[in-house]
Amino acid sequence: MAENYNGMAVGIFELDSLAACFVALDAASKAANVKIQNVERNRLGAGACVKMRGSVSDVTAAMDAALKVAEPLTKIFSHTIIASPAHDTEPAMYMTAGK
Repeated sequence: MAENYNGMAVGIFELDSLAACFVALDAASKAANVKIQNVERNRLGAGACVKMRGSVSDVTAAMDAALKVAEPLTKIFSHTIIASPAHDTEPAMYMTAGK
């Protein structure tokens, strides 16, 4: 089963506003071919944490679009991309998405 995820990535971002999360998700899904895995309310108040997956390039493009839309609307608590290695001998990569 692990071979199904080789070369794939997970993008995670957390915003201060649930409404802004859905606006950001809309931008992300229109920018790239990603699957939205989960949206969960955070314990910080009115915000939410969003998880999406796809190829590294798609997740990177989706995260860039989501954060660009979210930045003027709300506070961005965190954002990370975790990329699975293309081969079992490579380490996983962790990157912070650009704004």
